[in-house]
Amino acid sequence: MTYFVYMLKCVSCKRKLTYVGYTNNINLRVYLHNIGKGAKFTKGNRWKLIYKKKFLSKSKAMSYEYSLKNDKQKRLRIYNSS
Repeated sequence: MTYFVYMLKCVSCKRKLTYVGYTNNINLRVYLHNIGKGAKFTKGNRWKLIYKKKFLSKSKAMSYEYSLKNDKQKRLRIYNSS
């Protein structure tokens, strides 16, 4: 099974707000975030997918998700290039 680490950009916010997560169904996950059924952090806002990376194992995806969540400079570069 393949997994994705993804980054969302808030399109309904005035400030630069991002969310990083992992999933095995990226289209469904983004849809769930946008209807308020995703993570508690994303409720009430509209989100746009700006980054995704594919992994062949869940553990590698989770490890990369953790590193991306904690790398503010990389998240800012991705945000600015979207």
